[in-house]
Amino acid sequence: MTSPFLYFVDEQLSLAELSAARLDGHLIEVDAAYMPADTVETPSARAASLGPLLRDLMAATHLSAAWVYGAISDPPTRHTVQRAVQHRIHGVIHRRLHYRDTNLPEDDLYRIGGVFVTTPARTAADLARVGDAEHRAALDGLARDPGTIRGGIYWLENAGTVPHKVRALELLRSRES
Repeated sequence: MTSPFLYFVDEQLSLAELSAARLDGHLIEVDAAYMPADTVETPSARAASLGPLLRDLMAATHLSAAWVYGAISDPPTRHTVQRAVQHRIHGVIHRRLHYRDTNLPEDDLYRIGGVFVTTPARTAADLARVGDAEHRAALDGLARDPGTIRGGIYWLENAGTVPHKVRALELLRSRES
């Protein structure tokens, strides 16, 4: 379901019309969508702006999920996504997506704005496992909620074998309050 507050190119208005409305101050950009300038940019709106890219097949993960939750202010140039359905996805994956083919368990997913997004705990664990400066900054944004960090630690402790687990646990424990 698309939000009534989001406008996508060529659904109701052309790119030229949307751009003009943005220049006039009536609309703001939310990733690949536009919304009225006086509307609050919520996690639901951010997630819904990804709807045409993700459909019901993929979930926003890593920096993309952090952006949906408001941990970072700007969307990533390429969204990191992962398969959210049991079956393999066939066809062309959009060039704006960094796609991971491993299926995400249902317990690691929330549906926000009609789009699948990894839970805050899973997002924290994923960000910690990458560990570069950009992902650490996003993790710091998520760390405002101590429960998210504790959830990320719990997820990693029960995840079995995953890459960079030890480093990620150290990083999350250093941010635990």
